Amino acid sequence: MPPRLPEFVDPLDFADKRRRLAGEMPLALLDRIQEFLFEKAGNIRVELDFGKDGRWSVVTGRVDGDLVLQCQLCLEPLPWAVRSQVSLGVVASLEEADRLSGCYEPLLFDGEAPIRLSDLVQDELVLAIPPIPQHPDCREAAHSGPRPVVRQRENPFAVLAQLKNNDSKSS
Repeated sequence: MPPRLPEFVDPLDFADKRRRLAGEMPLALLDRIQEFLFEKAGNIRVELDFGKDGRWSVVTGRVDGDLVLQCQLCLEPLPWAVRSQVSLGVVASLEEADRLSGCYEPLLFDGEAPIRLSDLVQDELVLAIPPIPQHPDCREAAHSGPRPVVRQRENPFAVLAQLKNNDSKSS
């Protein structure tokens, strides 16, 4: 069985100690992605290295897993492989985020309370899941299928215009 991942991490402390986390996280712990999942059983593999890049504390690694999403067109299962590279720079403010090297995404951390590791993993998964999961075949069928006929609505004031025209002709 893989080593157990901690529930909380202090990225600054972990970076100072050059800690490495590797293990699996149950999908059941990831509440923010539950609505996308067709099957909620399974695990996400997590490998994170905490360290330093110059003066910055950084988190690098991978978040991998095989999810089963729900196709939003046919509502059937949609296998979705996630192979996400993690490259985060720990910052305390938006001003620091602006100065962060372009190869890192900011991880806002005020240094007060540790952060939930599951939140960090979920952030990566949310970015890896498409906004509207669809099978390629369903997408093609939706684009090539018959277009709905759009009826032009009758102007409700057309009758008044006719009455006005009839009044002006009779005067």
